Amino acid sequence: MTTPHTTGELCLGRTLPGENPASGSRSVHPTTKDTRLTLMSIPTHAPALTVPRHGGSDVLEVREEPVPQPGPGQVLVKVAAVGVNFIDVYQREGVYPMKLPFVPCSEGAGEVVAVGPDLPEDATFAVGDRVAWASFRGSGRAYVAVPATVLVPVPDGLDLDVAAASLLQGMTAHYLVHSTRPIEKEDVALVHAAAGGVGQLLVQMITVMGGSVVATAGSPEKLEIARSRGAAQTINYRDHTPESLAAAVREAAGRGVDVVYDGVGKDTFDASLASLRPRGMVVLFGGSSGQVPPFDLQRLNSAGSVYVTRPSLGHYVATREEMLWRAESVLGDLAAGRLELEVGGTYPLADAARAYDDLEGRRTTGKLLLVP
Repeated sequence: MTTPHTTGELCLGRTLPGENPASGSRSVHPTTKDTRLTLMSIPTHAPALTVPRHGGSDVLEVREEPVPQPGPGQVLVKVAAVGVNFIDVYQREGVYPMKLPFVPCSEGAGEVVAVGPDLPEDATFAVGDRVAWASFRGSGRAYVAVPATVLVPVPDGLDLDVAAASLLQGMTAHYLVHSTRPIEKEDVALVHAAAGGVGQLLVQMITVMGGSVVATAGSPEKLEIARSRGAAQTINYRDHTPESLAAAVREAAGRGVDVVYDGVGKDTFDASLASLRPRGMVVLFGGSSGQVPPFDLQRLNSAGSVYVTRPSLGHYVATREEMLWRAESVLGDLAAGRLELEVGGTYPLADAARAYDDLEGRRTTGKLLLVP
């Protein structure tokens, strides 16, 4: 049998010196100093969350699957934590079609345990590096082979669970307030679901940038979280109809708001539109309550020549340079204490159904994580 050669390729399916085939693990040996590999034990199989058919959280299964070998341009990561997000729900339910069966989740953080050949110059990683990623489908497993180009380094001093919890939602908040509708001093912004993962970060970023926030949430406890993050005014949306919610927002703001950051969708969209000042903007970045149905564009005119946009993160991390700018800004601010993030709950992979039930039922605050 051959050992890995100097390109850094790992023979992860082969018997290497020192391997006990019956043990269910294999020893990955260093090649040359240039590949920066260290001795690392990697199992042959590991748990993976699986969606065998479309449906509710009850369809989720955990299966033992082969640990992948990192191909060209990839690294193998031992996953410390995986983010729980609504896009996983949309894919599981078939709203976003996926070929079945599939491994859900696209966000995580962990430690590099093996390196494939031909890593690009702007994304070179070594065994032992701590990394995070926001957009690689199939991340809901204990070991995942990830293209190096989607990885970002995790700063020293920042826990991997915080990195896993923050990257997707942190970069989302970053592009919303820096690029889609940049916040200016004295702007008044309405943030729905302000106690959620994106919401808490939006409130902090807007406040630091000189804006003020009218925050909505669904309980007194969640409103207190929004206030603790810097919201100037808070409203319990469960106390209102869409019409009265817009009136309450205008009263709290003293006028129509300049921008609405709405990740809730169907249940809040009418109130969002009615809360705007003339030429204000609704930034509809999600649909946790359901998708907004088609509507008459003439409503934008009658509301005061207002704007609606439906952005997504992928178009705002279109280059590695842009992704690194956003990621390093978010993770750096968290490591330095300039941003705070709440991990709302951690669940073993086997309890993934409960995690998604809690997410969809809005029973939690902050970010939810799965731990393989």
